[in-house]
Amino acid sequence: MTFSVRPAGRDDGVACLRLAGELDLGTAPELAAAIDRLAEAGERHVLLDLTDLTFCDSTGMSVFVRGDNRASADGGWLRLTGAVGRVERVLRVTGLADVLRYQPGTADPAPQSAS
Repeated sequence: MTFSVRPAGRDDGVACLRLAGELDLGTAPELAAAIDRLAEAGERHVLLDLTDLTFCDSTGMSVFVRGDNRASADGGWLRLTGAVGRVERVLRVTGLADVLRYQPGTADPAPQSAS
C-alpha cells in the first residue's frame, strides 16, 4: 500500500495530519517534510491521525520523536491518535505511547499534566 500524508484540518490551535499506508525508510522523509512545513508555518501543536496507517517501522517512529522534539523546542508538542493493530502495538512496546502521550481516539490532544 502506498503511503500518504494529508492535512486533516485545524482544530482549536492544533494542526492535524492524517497518515495512511506504510510508514518506513522509503516514506518517512515525506512525513518529516510535512511536519517541517507545519513548524515553519508557525504550527506548534500537531496531531497525527494514524487510523489508516497499516505499518510503521523504526524509521517512522523516529520521525514521530523528531517531530515532537522540534515542536517542544518551540513550546509545543506532537501527539498521536487512532493507531490500530500492529501500529498501536509497536507504539506501546517501544514506550512511545507514553512518551508521546498516545490516546486512542482522543477528542482532546492537549498534553496531560505530568504525575
